[in-house]
Amino acid sequence: MKKSLAVIISALCICACCFYAGDLKPAVKADSLATEVNSSAASMALIDGDTGELIYTKNCDAKRYPASTTKICTAITVLENYTLLDLPVPIPDEAVGVEGSSLYLQKGEMLSVRDLLYGLMLQSGNDCAVALAVIVGGSVDGFVKMMNETAQKAGALNTNFVTPNGLHDDDHYTTARDLCAISYYAMKNDTFREIVATKRHKTPYFNHNYDRNFPNKNKILFNYEGGNGIKTGFTKKSGRCLVSSATRNGKTYICAVLNCGDMFEECMRLMDCAFAEN
Repeated sequence: MKKSLAVIISALCICACCFYAGDLKPAVKADSLATEVNSSAASMALIDGDTGELIYTKNCDAKRYPASTTKICTAITVLENYTLLDLPVPIPDEAVGVEGSSLYLQKGEMLSVRDLLYGLMLQSGNDCAVALAVIVGGSVDGFVKMMNETAQKAGALNTNFVTPNGLHDDDHYTTARDLCAISYYAMKNDTFREIVATKRHKTPYFNHNYDRNFPNKNKILFNYEGGNGIKTGFTKKSGRCLVSSATRNGKTYICAVLNCGDMFEECMRLMDCAFAEN
């Protein structure tokens, strides 16, 4: 009886361990059928946007600096943890005067979280990232912890975020495979998809008699048939980075290129190949 009980307990433990390990499997599926390709990117991955299957790869597990493609995780973390998207909120002091690309948020200004998300994803506002972090997470550090939890949930197991905007930090990194996993996860959210597919957005401009009116920096939306997302990025140490998405005839592909000088052209070329093979 004792022996039988021990066998049962052992089996249950094995099952529990398998279940836990299963929870941590990458959302981007194993690359047994993936094709290693030549690419101008230092690393890249292209996945089936409907299944998460890895299709094309080059150095897809090499750790890279993601620059503003970080904001993909910022946005989906906000959307999963904050519901009052259209309620105006005061801009935190920490978000005023943040370096780099900016919406030029001002002290005393109020904006909705939805407008801040558009500023984050279209204009790549580093100040919007900080504002959202403080509003949703209580502090930048608190929100970054939430981002890393989101990344893990998405199956991005070789990623560590330190900032909500992707400004350089040696300990802030991801991989092309992980960026695809986070993007695949984020694109399942209706509001996220709507935001990243928007070509132009208008928001109130504090102390001005006109609105902020800005286009999306992602040329995939304007220059590629079926283009519907998702985020650009650049710092001197990361190089040019892009995660792109397109849907044609009900089929979607997501492509991430890191440190890629011709990032738009390369993503379009790789997605063309994927659509041609479909």
